[in-house]
Amino acid sequence: MQQTRRGFTLIELLIVVVIIGILAAIAIPKFADTKRKAYISAMKTDLKNLVPALEGHYSTNGANYGNFSLTGKNSPQVTLTYTHNNTQGWGANATHSAMTDATCQIWVGVIGSVEANLSEGVPGGVNCK
Repeated sequence: MQQTRRGFTLIELLIVVVIIGILAAIAIPKFADTKRKAYISAMKTDLKNLVPALEGHYSTNGANYGNFSLTGKNSPQVTLTYTHNNTQGWGANATHSAMTDATCQIWVGVIGSVEANLSEGVPGGVNCK
């Protein structure tokens, strides 16, 4: 009499669990790196979006970078800080609450010891550490 086989053997189930474990071990580190890149991208985007807002402020306020409000200019979990040298330039930093080891910055003109050496209104570029 022939028996009908139902279900999986213990060996087959163990092989499937091992394969899933190997795939998870490969995928999880790649996912963590993708999240980091997304956080940095959010910081860079916020800084790049800040440029036209600040330059518009500069134009409408008599060629002065002072008294600019960052309210509503950032993505969730991104904190922007802004410094200016009234009529000569400005700089901004971005941090993300999910990352303590990275910051991004952008500047225009002269801020302290940093000089972009670019024409007026052209950002010095976004740098991330």
